[in-house]
Amino acid sequence: MTDIAAPEPEAREVLGPGAGRASVEPLVHNPKNGVTAGVWRVRAGDRSAVLKVLTRRKAAEGRWAASDDPRHWNHWRREAHVYASGLAQTWRPYGIRAPGLLACVERPDGDVALWLEDVPGEPATSWTVERHVEQAHRLGAAQGARGAPDATDRPWLTRRFLRQYVESNTLGLDLLDDDEAWRQPLVRDHFPPGLRGAMVRLHHDREWFLQVMEKLPRAFSHLDLWPANVRADGVRPPASVVLDWAFAGDGALGEDLGNYLPDTVLDLFLPAARLPAYAAAAYDAYLHGLRQSGWRGDERLVRLGVCASAVKYDWITALMLARAGEEQRDYGGARTVPAELRYRERGTTLAFLARWAAEARRLAPQVGFPQAPSGR
Repeated sequence: MTDIAAPEPEAREVLGPGAGRASVEPLVHNPKNGVTAGVWRVRAGDRSAVLKVLTRRKAAEGRWAASDDPRHWNHWRREAHVYASGLAQTWRPYGIRAPGLLACVERPDGDVALWLEDVPGEPATSWTVERHVEQAHRLGAAQGARGAPDATDRPWLTRRFLRQYVESNTLGLDLLDDDEAWRQPLVRDHFPPGLRGAMVRLHHDREWFLQVMEKLPRAFSHLDLWPANVRADGVRPPASVVLDWAFAGDGALGEDLGNYLPDTVLDLFLPAARLPAYAAAAYDAYLHGLRQSGWRGDERLVRLGVCASAVKYDWITALMLARAGEEQRDYGGARTVPAELRYRERGTTLAFLARWAAEARRLAPQVGFPQAPSGR
């Protein structure tokens, strides 16, 4: 058994002394993130738990380095705080909960071991559109009822997450105005006409979009909400369980939905051709959830939050230009992805995001924001 994963005394404490010797199974996660030493399923007899070890000692490239700053988007201890405070369960009355916290262990080496419920429900990566729409409704109900948490007593919640995250992604930005980069066969053949101008404009308008997002109505937000972080709740259907609360904090109303929808297709969980109809149904469900929970604000502000969230994907265009000559891997890096499929699906998704960005530019002046800069 891997010592860093599950020292026997910890495993016995969590799983019980009579459960037998524990074994570990590595689980898919982002191996680049310096905050995460690893994630494992630990089994002993008929019992199991998920172990996630948080660290600040792991070497990581610049943007994924662990931070000691509690407001930084990649603060290494945040997830432990979110679980220990109970904040991860704040959406439970509305059908969304976090895995149960079984133990939080401060290790002698300074790492923190989170022992979590092993959720047996079906991953959202294999859900139908209808189930994703149900999740959007639950999210709207939760955020409409709970609103934004009090920042004064939660010093470790993220602030200005979107700005920090977007500005940390710099790979390939120098290629946005590079003709040769746009003539690469994968890009040329699979990115729709007009996409270059739209995505270059999104990049140059980035500061405007970030300012809009920072001034919209606030909500307690997960800020990494995508199907790989969601499971069906096998205990309380049709509820869901949301994993990985490492970025949780202050976000714009609609920002979590604006992340969830594109990520469903960017990572090939649904065909990109279904995104327009799927996104429309999910938005209506989210808004219905907000209204059911008593939210009475201007619906245009919610729509603006969703559409202006397109700025989070500014970096995807540059990334695709930079990696058009490389082998394509899935999340976690375990398997290869057909390059033509990835570029076709992402090209279609980026074109959809460009339409979101255009809608945000039209909508913002209607609700009191300055007009976006003129196009280049």
